[in-house]
Amino acid sequence: EVQLVESGGGLVQAGGSLRLSCAASGFTFDDYAIGWFRQAPGKEREGVLCISSRGSTTRYAASVKGRFTISSDNAKKMVYLEMNSLKPEDTAVYYCAARPSYLCSAYGPAYYYWGQGTQVTVSS
Repeated sequence: EVQLVESGGGLVQAGGSLRLSCAASGFTFDDYAIGWFRQAPGKEREGVLCISSRGSTTRYAASVKGRFTISSDNAKKMVYLEMNSLKPEDTAVYYCAARPSYLCSAYGPAYYYWGQGTQVTVSS
């Protein structure tokens, strides 16, 4: 059974940090690109960052430049989203998703598997 399980969300004050984790199982992790997406209330889902199966990273959300980083531990089948200098506008449900390609994509439907999401709330 394919599973992507996010964790690490929560409530944090503006300027704070969180690290989200995505635990993958049930598929050949090395053959997939993993992306982080987010969806804020009343807004469309947007791609945040992605890491390819070859370890290259792509940022899709200009607003997170210099604040968010993505990394992976292929041996543990884990992907992380390190979020620093958080702002209230970062409040959203964050999802990790897996795409069966070594290439990343900002296009949500290109991803086959999705986690259930983890809520991040940044207070002002």
